[in-house]
Amino acid sequence: MFLPRNLVYYKEPILPHYQDIEAAYARIKHMVIKTPLLTSDRLNDILGYRLFIKAEPLQRTGAFKFRGACNAILSLADTERSVIAFSSGNHAQAIALVARLTGRHATIIMPQDAPQAKIDATRGYGAEVVLYDRYKESREKIGETLATEKQAILIKPYDDEAVIAGQGTIGIELTEQCNAQDIRPNHLICCAGGGGLISGLSIAFHQHFEDTKIYSAEPADFDDIAKSLQAGKKIINDPDARSICDAIVTPTPGDITFPIMQTHLTAGFAASDDDVLRAMQTAWRYFKLVVEPGGAVALAAGLSLADNLQQDVTGQDVVVVASGGNADEALFTKALAMPDAI
Repeated sequence: MFLPRNLVYYKEPILPHYQDIEAAYARIKHMVIKTPLLTSDRLNDILGYRLFIKAEPLQRTGAFKFRGACNAILSLADTERSVIAFSSGNHAQAIALVARLTGRHATIIMPQDAPQAKIDATRGYGAEVVLYDRYKESREKIGETLATEKQAILIKPYDDEAVIAGQGTIGIELTEQCNAQDIRPNHLICCAGGGGLISGLSIAFHQHFEDTKIYSAEPADFDDIAKSLQAGKKIINDPDARSICDAIVTPTPGDITFPIMQTHLTAGFAASDDDVLRAMQTAWRYFKLVVEPGGAVALAAGLSLADNLQQDVTGQDVVVVASGGNADEALFTKALAMPDAI
């Protein structure tokens, strides 16, 4: 069970369990959208295996982050204290909206190079936005300082057990949808930055489909989870690396999420920016789904699954999580013009 939250995080964090995810779903299901699990007969005929997309771009605020934000804020013992979060955009929007819905003030720390649409949306939900230089300043230090000054509660984007449990509610929905559609997934692929989504998802999914192999999907040069799983310890990305996948360019796996991923994940995949752009085009062409770069990495990995695994996957069932749809208009236009997409 979650303990009442104070100004600072637990010094010895509690790893969430399946029962925590069930409790989270009971707490937030009246606020979240049960997003569809989509498939395309045309695409499946081309691939030779059945691919299913969990469409979280259709979630409130356009991304899965609304789930974790809901659970984190609704779990707070203090019903009035303001909240602080740091995020490149999706966690920012989610915290801002849930804070507004629950009558709280929210301060959001965002990188100054975050997509303007995400900054505008966060302000549109009523939050105070503080911008910083992600390559020269520490958002963690800024967050801790502001939390102390404002006597606010800091809600981290992924290394937080209540957030992880909230994101894990996707796993509960997925198992219900797979059972309803007679899907027995051989593989489940989920994008990953700090690991909050894939950690909660894997706990919930393995509760019902224990033989499914789960993989992280990350941008090329930001595949710290894949490298960390292989090394058996946390690896830090090159600080000079760059990617269009702004939502998941975190430096290293989280302290809470990494041991969960070590328990549940088989391995990790990486996708280039061009592969991600082509996956965005594929999502639009076959599913009429707008997916942002960070949210399309799992689909990019899924479309190249045979190459990634170096084995035949004909006839198998593959589930990918499209985690967000807050795509910059210019970048989405570029994705639609990419050659050689499926």
